[in-house]
Amino acid sequence: MSLIANDFLSARADLIARPDFGPSRRHALTGLTDAWLTELFQSSGATELGCSLVAVGGYGRGELAPASDIDVLLLHPSKVSGDDVAAVAEKIWYPIWDSGLRLDHSVRTPAQARRLAGQDLRVLLGLLDARTVIGDDRLTAQTRSSVLGDWRAMAKQRLEELRDGVEQRAEIHGELAHLLEPDVKESYGGLRDLTVMRALAASWIISPPQSSLSMARLTLLDTRDALHSCTGRTTDRLTQQEQPQVAAMLGYADEDELLRAVCAAGRTISFVSSVAWGRVRRQVKRKALPRLRRIGRAADRSPLAEGVVVQDSEVVLAADARPDRDPVLVLRTAAAAAQAGLRISPHAVDRLAQESAPLPVPWPRQARENLVSLLGAGRATVAAWESLDQANLISRLIPGWDVVRSAPQRNPVHRFTVDRHLVETAVAASRYTRKVSRPDLLLVGALLHDIGKGRGGDHTDVGVRIKDLGPAPGFRHRGPHPRPDGASPPIAARSGHPA
Repeated sequence: MSLIANDFLSARADLIARPDFGPSRRHALTGLTDAWLTELFQSSGATELGCSLVAVGGYGRGELAPASDIDVLLLHPSKVSGDDVAAVAEKIWYPIWDSGLRLDHSVRTPAQARRLAGQDLRVLLGLLDARTVIGDDRLTAQTRSSVLGDWRAMAKQRLEELRDGVEQRAEIHGELAHLLEPDVKESYGGLRDLTVMRALAASWIISPPQSSLSMARLTLLDTRDALHSCTGRTTDRLTQQEQPQVAAMLGYADEDELLRAVCAAGRTISFVSSVAWGRVRRQVKRKALPRLRRIGRAADRSPLAEGVVVQDSEVVLAADARPDRDPVLVLRTAAAAAQAGLRISPHAVDRLAQESAPLPVPWPRQARENLVSLLGAGRATVAAWESLDQANLISRLIPGWDVVRSAPQRNPVHRFTVDRHLVETAVAASRYTRKVSRPDLLLVGALLHDIGKGRGGDHTDVGVRIKDLGPAPGFRHRGPHPRPDGASPPIAARSGHPA
């Protein structure tokens, strides 16, 4: 092995051994790798051929982890002979192989790279982050420009393929936010979905998501770096065996605090991803409509509830809605959206988060009815609840929710984090509301049955004390009583819940 390679590997080992994690370390590792590849490129004769060495994927974004592949593309002008390029490429690839580092490489002309990107979405996604390490930057710019142009021209036809890939990953690797051993890259809500959202934004079909994903991205990248460091190998699955060491490396109090942070990051990414895909579907549908009909539909606003309307298949606030004067509007909006099976507009959620007046205690009857209606909407409850929770509105409504939010349950009986488990229990309970005299108590009891978890001690006793201090004591003392004939009480009918 050459002295240059030895110097690089020694400096790389020192860098990876540093106890700090974060963007500066990833940038330093990327810069160190760039410098080594630059020396290999210059000594190979690639400069004389007019080539360009291009970093793609995570390496192109400057996100190298300790055990990441070095993912590179050697671009060359079409006039250069294949034999000459192959000889140059070997002089670059062999030292990397000899070093023991993982290499993902290809050799293409700009036209070949463009053609392959048109056939393979993974190649396309990698080239969206193409960056010249050294060489003729015009080749890189030409390739990126042509690939982006083709993607924008054909995105409508290829989005279904991209979406299918997202769904297949979710089926295989699960949803990161609710797993005890998540794959921080491939699980739904992981790093791969950030790449997909960059592709959606690059298509120009939708604008980039407004919600900031920077903290979620940093959490997952730091976790992956620590995972690679403690295992010494390429792995993105955060197993329970590795969690204590990863937590210690990153400065978390314990593995539960680490997993809570990772789950919360995945939850933010999956939520923004679902919003982005909803926008894609609506935008593609809108563009498919005849122009005159589209103009007419753009202004349609159908009333859904007091202060709540439907526009462009999303639930939004009415023009005259005043969240600051209508504290029940938060729950009324969520209940209406869930009952209609529609998503709440991110702009509406932002307004509710910024302007809503606090609910009085005890809650007024209308607030209780809307909570019951929200919980009784079945599977649609999850999306509406998540919209509020992402804006921290649930924590304002329910004391103690912050403690259970994204809290792991290290028990094979449970599939979800504590908060999602509570919502899922309410969803399951909604199937039995016709069989009980007090569906309101069934649903609220299901939602709060494990609210005492995460505090130490018997969570049942803790939960009883929390519920005694809860936001809606009217459910115990002022709620409707069962009718003598055993029929559902008026609250179910007025809330829109199936009687």
